[in-house]
Amino acid sequence: MQYFAKPLRRVTLPVLLAIGLAGCLGVPDGVEPVKGFEIDRYMGKWYEIARLDHRFERGLSNVTAQYSMRDDGGVRVINRGFKTAKGKWDEAEGKAYFVDDPTVGMLKVSFFGPFYGAYNVIALDKEDYQWSLVAGPDTDYLWILSREPQLDKAIFDKLVALAASLGFDTDELIIVDQAQDPES
Repeated sequence: MQYFAKPLRRVTLPVLLAIGLAGCLGVPDGVEPVKGFEIDRYMGKWYEIARLDHRFERGLSNVTAQYSMRDDGGVRVINRGFKTAKGKWDEAEGKAYFVDDPTVGMLKVSFFGPFYGAYNVIALDKEDYQWSLVAGPDTDYLWILSREPQLDKAIFDKLVALAASLGFDTDELIIVDQAQDPES
């Protein structure tokens, strides 16, 4: 019996890891990524208007995401925010790829080597690409993004109401301070 233990462990760990990671690439129940998504129009700078709390963004203000195309067809992601407690900027570079159809706003993003998480665009200003609502694999992850540091209150309220109707705990949203650049 001991003879089979090591080979089984070599197979079991990667299989379990793959199953666990696959769960990180889903869409929250009852939520659909936008169709008719145009990645070229999504490129550029986005300001984080609101988010649900997570340790990787805790204490950050002036958060932005910069998207540009990679040579391999993926998307280069630069997330940047000001860590008020430390008085300095934090920056993370990642990469994103479509999970399937490039006209559906369902991507996988990685900031940590081979580990990917879901990036689902679930609402979007399809006319001008000025705002978006992004979810992770479940209702614990939510971001409201805008091309400008401030978002019109009526649009913000509409996005919050939509998120609430989809099961996100919008009472826990953190409004991101997008005040003037802390370094200026």
